[in-house]
Amino acid sequence: MTLLFRGELHVHYGQFSVESRTDGFFDGLTDARGGQSNGLCGAAVPGLLFLTTGLHTGNVEVTVEVLDAPPPVGPDWEDVVEVSFRPATATVRLVQWTAEASWPLDLAPVSYRVRYCASGMDRARERDTRLDGEPLLDRYLLQLWPAPPAADAVVRQTSAIAAYWHDHARTLPPPPTPEQREAARRQERLARERALREAAWAAEVRRWGGRPPGERLRRVNGGLVLAALDRDLTEAIEQLDETTQRAVAVWVARRACAEAGLDGLDWVAPALAALGEGTAVPPPFDDHVALFDRLGGNARVVYTTVSSYDGRHARVSQQHAALPAVCSAAAADPLAAAAETLFHATVTVGGGYPRLFAALRQAFPALSR
Repeated sequence: MTLLFRGELHVHYGQFSVESRTDGFFDGLTDARGGQSNGLCGAAVPGLLFLTTGLHTGNVEVTVEVLDAPPPVGPDWEDVVEVSFRPATATVRLVQWTAEASWPLDLAPVSYRVRYCASGMDRARERDTRLDGEPLLDRYLLQLWPAPPAADAVVRQTSAIAAYWHDHARTLPPPPTPEQREAARRQERLARERALREAAWAAEVRRWGGRPPGERLRRVNGGLVLAALDRDLTEAIEQLDETTQRAVAVWVARRACAEAGLDGLDWVAPALAALGEGTAVPPPFDDHVALFDRLGGNARVVYTTVSSYDGRHARVSQQHAALPAVCSAAAADPLAAAAETLFHATVTVGGGYPRLFAALRQAFPALSR
């Protein structure tokens, strides 16, 4: 026999435990006893022994022993139960209520039969609380020896409080398996994530007055900016057929270059013509770095500035804002071409964007319906 612990241990709510668990969640009053015939030593949660005392609050005497084989049951123990237990981790500890204190138990990672013996439970239950200096009321012995797993058993029942806990345990269902716990946690996590997504979407719908932009428009550079400036216009662009969306992109690219005074340049005009013909735009519009190098090195360019469409910036270069409109108008997705090109044109005209939007509606009556 090896003595692992002997001494007084403080209990509250009549509870202490032996713990060696990877899962930090358990309901001690239900899960640990679930599916058992005894209610004094709950072992239904892997890696846990949930132990019940007669005393509600105060110190009880506890002894923990490891043996090679099952010993005889001593006649002085009034209540005796047995369960099976296997440590789930390398660390096993005898633990007070809420882990106020704990003591290591040197147990091998093997399957044990555990015998929990109690004496004085009814006397301790009647007194409820034991104060410092008062006589010992109840005492407990925990014996472990190697043995294959087996069903729990009530070996001896004497006290009324033990009978109460046994009857209670027999009403409880077996606890979830670790796999079922993980699945439940996963479902709870998914439900929380779904609730957050739904709440975010509801807030988004409210933000847009019940008409949130479509997912395709959200992916377009500047799409949400356009929606915030003129939701009716962007919604109408979304509903156009692809041929008309492409025509909108070409019209807007030409308007942006005209507003910036670039449409007459001999290296810009061919690109605008290519857009109208549906062919690839020529260099330097196929290379953004080369494009802006060309702009910076062209003496014919007259640089002008406007205030930004949102009023946050006083000097936005119209020429630098207009050139990307030619590139975006050639995008493969007609909606992206129309929306992003309109965004670049909006940056080009700055605070004058209502005039641009009005002209676009006039050029394409379908946008005013």
